[in-house]
Amino acid sequence: MTEKKTYYFKNKRAYFDYEIISEFTAGIALVGSEVKSLRMMGSVNFNGAYCYLDGNNVKVKSMSISEFKNAVVQHDPLRERQLLLNQHEINKIKKNLEVQGVTLIPLKLSTGPKIKLTIGLAKGKKLYDKRQTIKERDIDRDLKRKNI
Repeated sequence: MTEKKTYYFKNKRAYFDYEIISEFTAGIALVGSEVKSLRMMGSVNFNGAYCYLDGNNVKVKSMSISEFKNAVVQHDPLRERQLLLNQHEINKIKKNLEVQGVTLIPLKLSTGPKIKLTIGLAKGKKLYDKRQTIKERDIDRDLKRKNI
């Protein structure tokens, strides 16, 4: 029996550029070749990806899932994908998006028995906040080196 790999993809740039207010885990509507591509090759690109509300649906746009080479019918790598959330969660997202400066971005994608996308309500960081993040990361890295 072959063992399936579980991949975890993280949007590292989002954690650097944004302050995450809250997170939601959602299912994602995919076509067959996208699922095969994620499970076999595991290649996702979050550059420029964002989520938006379309009526009562949440969709993710510009998240690239590479094509599966052995597929008969190929999918569009940059197509819009619908996220599967409860109505309660969608209402909570709508309410929070009304605040100026808050956006909805994809944070993590995990493939296991089910493919799940974690999205986050985020507020953009200022330049000095980014510098502070870099400074804290450097201090933590130096402390870890000294302990080893």
